[in-house]
Amino acid sequence: MASGVQVADEVCRIFYDMKVRKCSTPEEIKKRKKAVIFCLSADKKCSIVEEGKEILVGDVGVTITDPFKHFVGMLPEKDCRYALYDASFETKESRKEELMFFLWAPELAPLKSKMIYASSKDAIKKKFQGIKHECQANGPEDLNRACIAEKLGGSLIVAFEGCPV
Repeated sequence: MASGVQVADEVCRIFYDMKVRKCSTPEEIKKRKKAVIFCLSADKKCSIVEEGKEILVGDVGVTITDPFKHFVGMLPEKDCRYALYDASFETKESRKEELMFFLWAPELAPLKSKMIYASSKDAIKKKFQGIKHECQANGPEDLNRACIAEKLGGSLIVAFEGCPV
């Protein structure tokens, strides 16, 4: 069931910038987004970037020691959100970075919010062409490193964000 919720152009631009990674200078790389959280506009008609809810690559190791833990902490306890996370992980053969799309629908979120976010998910996913990994999380227990490693490749994953799994 489609909800009719639109996706803001800024949301699409951020996805494209995270996906393409055309950064070349160290300064540009520091400004690249590691994670971004999206919410619905006040009138519930458009997916928008949530103000102040992002992690820049340049913050990792400087003001943020564990980017994934920080990302999980930015998600609201009692409302739904969409998010993009640029996951760094290692297999036995190589180190990879791939985008993950999250639908955050915690148990404490209002039923109406859960319904709108769930029914609007396809609209935002259609704009995010090429996402390989998707995760619906209903609580912090769904966002532990083992669960995320499972989504990224199961037993092939040996480390996530520099930590063994």
